[in-house]
Amino acid sequence: MNSTNALYIVATPIGNLEDISKRALDVLQKADIIAAEDTRHSARLCQYFNISTPLTPYHDHSNEQQTQRLIERLGQGQNVALISDAGTPLISDPGYRLVKTARDSGYKVIPIPGACALVAALSASGLPSDRFSFEGFLPAKSGARAAKLDALAKDPRTLIFYESPHRIEDSIRAMGDAFGAEREVVLAREISKTFETFIATTFAELETIFATDANQLKGEMVVMVHGYLEPQSDTPGISAEAEKIMAVLLAELPVKQAANIAAKITGEKKNQLYSWALEYGK
Repeated sequence: MNSTNALYIVATPIGNLEDISKRALDVLQKADIIAAEDTRHSARLCQYFNISTPLTPYHDHSNEQQTQRLIERLGQGQNVALISDAGTPLISDPGYRLVKTARDSGYKVIPIPGACALVAALSASGLPSDRFSFEGFLPAKSGARAAKLDALAKDPRTLIFYESPHRIEDSIRAMGDAFGAEREVVLAREISKTFETFIATTFAELETIFATDANQLKGEMVVMVHGYLEPQSDTPGISAEAEKIMAVLLAELPVKQAANIAAKITGEKKNQLYSWALEYGK
């Protein structure tokens, strides 16, 4: 560990304890204090690796005084390590206020990379991974959940959600309503644990799986949804969007003028739009 004191953001295993890095163990062993989401849970991790560093609670309900106590320790030249129950802190876990306060106060904040459920799940999902959006946990209330999903319905990126066993059925049903029952979805369950499972299917089929196999409702879950794809036109060379625009323009304008305007709006080639109009538009 660097001799300069800092706040260390330490990733811990999401299942298999052997996934922790040597560097993470070194930081946890040498830190002056470990701020943990649940000290009882983290005590088992420390016991397994013979880490004797004192633990102090730091969670979503931590108040400003708890944040300031940790900042004061940094001011005293101590090293503080922040961990969550599993995975990388701040990813749907506590820590934002502490990190911001530490940075604003001029202290170094050093990440110790490691396990992250969303990254592990996406890497093995088979879904596009060049562009994705992590949406965390959906709202608990049905109205807010539906509004959130409706806003994401035409997002072209792979969408990633965390979900808990007692809400997974309601969430999958709501996703199917918002995204369409045949949208591709991958459910990753219990990653790096004994009963790790990946199910690649559709929302309609996933509901059937839940109804026939209660085991698929257990454990920590990552839900990944294929991004929105524009419907393909029945006519080669012109998109469904262009068809709609051309239909509106042709009702008021000559074919050539309609094709010119549609090309500017859609970015498609004028000659293809013109040919479509001659064959299908009128």
